[in-house]
Amino acid sequence: MRIISYTGVTKPSLLLVHPELPALAWKLQLTSISPQIPRTREKLVGLITRCQHSDAGRTKATRYADSSVSSTKSSRLGQRQRGPSSLYSRPSLLDMRNDKVANRARVYDFLRGIGIVPDELDGLELPVTVEVMRERVDFLHSLGLAVEDINNYPLVLGCSVKKNMIPVLDYLGKLGVRKSTFTDFLRRYPQVLHASVVVDLAPVVQYLQGMDIKPDDIPRVLERYPELMGFKLEGTMSTSVAYLVGIGVARREIGGVLTRYPEILGMRVGRVIKPFVEYLENLGIPRLGVARLIEKRPHILGFGLEERVKPNIESLLEFHVRKESLASVVAQYPEIIGIDLKPKLVSQQSSLKSVIDLGPEDFGRVVEKMPQVVSLSDKPMMKHVDFLKNCGFSMEQMRKMVTGCPQLLALNLDIMKLSFDFFQKEMQRPLDDLVAFPGFFTYALESTIKPRHKMVTRKGLKCSLGWLLNCSDEKFEQRMDYDTIEMDEMESSPSFDMNTLTEPRSDESGSDYDSDDEYA
Repeated sequence: MRIISYTGVTKPSLLLVHPELPALAWKLQLTSISPQIPRTREKLVGLITRCQHSDAGRTKATRYADSSVSSTKSSRLGQRQRGPSSLYSRPSLLDMRNDKVANRARVYDFLRGIGIVPDELDGLELPVTVEVMRERVDFLHSLGLAVEDINNYPLVLGCSVKKNMIPVLDYLGKLGVRKSTFTDFLRRYPQVLHASVVVDLAPVVQYLQGMDIKPDDIPRVLERYPELMGFKLEGTMSTSVAYLVGIGVARREIGGVLTRYPEILGMRVGRVIKPFVEYLENLGIPRLGVARLIEKRPHILGFGLEERVKPNIESLLEFHVRKESLASVVAQYPEIIGIDLKPKLVSQQSSLKSVIDLGPEDFGRVVEKMPQVVSLSDKPMMKHVDFLKNCGFSMEQMRKMVTGCPQLLALNLDIMKLSFDFFQKEMQRPLDDLVAFPGFFTYALESTIKPRHKMVTRKGLKCSLGWLLNCSDEKFEQRMDYDTIEMDEMESSPSFDMNTLTEPRSDESGSDYDSDDEYA
């Protein structure tokens, strides 16, 4: 048998599928493949072909991936080279922080340029642009606030015009607060611009309505005391009202008291109201009397106890007002404990000394009977003294009359002239009767003096002016039934009765205080 051997790859034309054979193909040494075994050769060729295609696929995929990675790196490199102007760029945290600092610096420069000191604004959220800050400043100027006002409360620059300022001002306007008062309102309480209408302002208004303050009076209350808008309902407001009711202020009077002096709602009971009430009680005014004074003049609670009230009481004592008369003096003229009193006392004592030779002790009696004398001007007083001189009274008589009835220095001069003419022409009494009862000038001529004089004359009674006038109409009717005049009824000038303060009002019932036991 003859054996033929080959040294190459049988039928190389089959390898033209790919010009490059893989290493596996070249390592195969087909040295003894017989042409008579075709099935074996076909298997070998198929294996080589599949290896070529598989390796070619891997090569192509690897090249595609390498190309993709290379493209991505190139894209990122391009982005870095193009900088932040690229559509897909994002600033770093450091860049954002630097921009914020730069924007705030520009806003601060703008504020300093118009005179506003921004030192207190650090940490406050402010507009990022000068234009928005300029809008806020211009809006505040349109409300009447000057640069000085803004410097007094620079935090107002943190309020947005549309989100904060306009809603608050619209709400106040709907309540009835006048636009002409907005400037003063905001100067006194600029913090209102930070408030929420629903959470902060509306509940305060509802509370005031619950205190029987009339809807038409609420805007006046807010105009008078803007700080009220910042109070908490469960705090000072409720406790101050409860205390006043507890000492005897009628519930029905609370609305009027708060309307006239809403500052009460901001006063602390333990520090302000209670010490004031107890001090007046120690002077001799009953607690219910103090309540009546507060109902009529609630502003007296605003007189500083240590700064004004106590020094004024000491001044009254210094000018010979008797200690037992202090309660009467304060009850007649509560303002006397709240004014700058001592200079007035010095001035009035000097004036009366010069015109009627009134001594220090007599001046004390004058203040006791008419404490308002400390507030009288010199010219009107001089006119009244001149009138008495023209009536024929001596200096001594005038001094006695003024001491007995200081009201002579303040009455209407025209009415005094009419009363004196009737006294001289119709009653035909001596001047000494007027010296003994100078209060004659304080009674109404047509409704009291004339009819009573007519009745006494008809009855043929001889009486003093005090017996004739110093009594009620009912008492006078009883006197007309007398045959003689009792000496104990020869009354002199009227005096102030402290009991008038505690008398029940005709428009109230005892049940008003029954419901107040919980506050006692």
